[in-house]
Amino acid sequence: MSIFSNTTALPTEPEAETQARVAHVRKALSPYQADLIKLSDYIHELAELPGEEYNSARALTEYLSARGFTVETGIADLPTAFRAVYEQGTGGTSFGFLAEYDALEKIGHGCGHHMQGPSVISAALALKDLASDTPIKIVIYGTPAEEAFGGKIVMQEKGYFTDIDVALMMHAADTTSVDVKCMAMENYIVTFHGKASHAAMTPEEGRSAFDAVLLSFNGIEFLREHVKEDTRIHYTVRDAGGAPNVVPDTAVAEYTLRSYSTDYLESIVTRFKNILKGAALMTDTTFTLKRDLPFKAKIPCHTLNDLVMRQAVASGAPQIAPPREKTGSTDFGNVMYEVPGTCIRCAFVDPGVAAHSTEYVAAGTTPRGHEALVSGSVILGAACLAMLDHPEYHEHLRQPERYLEQDWHPEQGQTNPFLHLMMHLSIDEQCSIDQPPGVRALLAALAERHGSRHTAQHEAMDGMAEMLWRAQREGRFPDPNVYLNILRDKLGEAEQFNLQRLDEIQ
Repeated sequence: MSIFSNTTALPTEPEAETQARVAHVRKALSPYQADLIKLSDYIHELAELPGEEYNSARALTEYLSARGFTVETGIADLPTAFRAVYEQGTGGTSFGFLAEYDALEKIGHGCGHHMQGPSVISAALALKDLASDTPIKIVIYGTPAEEAFGGKIVMQEKGYFTDIDVALMMHAADTTSVDVKCMAMENYIVTFHGKASHAAMTPEEGRSAFDAVLLSFNGIEFLREHVKEDTRIHYTVRDAGGAPNVVPDTAVAEYTLRSYSTDYLESIVTRFKNILKGAALMTDTTFTLKRDLPFKAKIPCHTLNDLVMRQAVASGAPQIAPPREKTGSTDFGNVMYEVPGTCIRCAFVDPGVAAHSTEYVAAGTTPRGHEALVSGSVILGAACLAMLDHPEYHEHLRQPERYLEQDWHPEQGQTNPFLHLMMHLSIDEQCSIDQPPGVRALLAALAERHGSRHTAQHEAMDGMAEMLWRAQREGRFPDPNVYLNILRDKLGEAEQFNLQRLDEIQ
């Protein structure tokens, strides 16, 4: 079980707290911003095709190496894949940032992949600088050929991505949003084998491989009437077999099958293969299959999606939109079977402008493109900071069934993580509704004094504990005024604080 579940809701957080975190990240990444925009424009100009992103990968890895990351290149037997790691301390949360940098043939960077590496790198650098002495691990994966064979799938099969607790991506888009779906995809190149003969003189001796292709297409058309609405099946002729006066002994077709359900797609593949068998049987031919690596449908992590969208709203990102219900296929879906993840899509063109278009290419190096790159950095960096609270509990939350029945003994220095986090949630709720009245301002003042919302909440926990202890000792209901006075006393210990100032903060 991941530390991020599909059913766990985020605690309510005052908008001002989120905005303060976003501002903190924006300031931290500002020293890197100009360089990374230049790097993005450079990758855009290169426009290297899938699997051939040598210069793009080199530029990204050289930048990371110069800033304290340990870099491995050519991982997973992919020359343009890489892994860059920064770690301080041990046992900390491992944040994974994934970047694509392949372009489209004949178009260039019509999907905005040139932005991804620079955007996640600046988010990672901001996180690195702001983590202070917190144990933390940052892993940046360079993942080639998303537009072709799916580099992430190859890397996953070679054992990568198991070293991260969360997978994060940025992607250019026409709105600022996240995905809740992507389509599982199976792709097959099928070669039918028949028998050649002269089409005019001895057609009876031939067995047409191309007839088998055409019959398979007809079978798919009939299949389309009897599948779920979200199923997509496409096909094309790769090789028709040659001259029209020859019965072709070989013909090649390519088929793509998609569904928003990985399991359902498997059942469609079975029916598709039966069509191939039928086409071969009717034409007295045979066939061979070449299967590309399968793309899986996403397992959405709603908690992470909500987290990044909170940061997006607080950052003032343009063209905020609801989660996308319809998307194509991506190898990131496969990664999300290994580790929870999310991808923030950052608007840099007008709503409705299609990806894989010349409009995307043209906008990629404009101020709007640069702003989208920075926006992704700010959003992901702020989301990571929000995740850093209590990394010592992550192991317990990954496998809660192992710890739910455990006794937690204070004399042994143990804290019940479930109770502790519940108290954080309770304090978040207090601030959201300002109950008891005045608690929001007091906690804001404590956060300002300490420079940490988290530390302020720990002081509030002390106050709640004392309020409950006094109530138990005196045999009466807890008095919220006791709680508020304790918070006022904590402020008074360090400095004089007047009611006017509290009102200003509130």
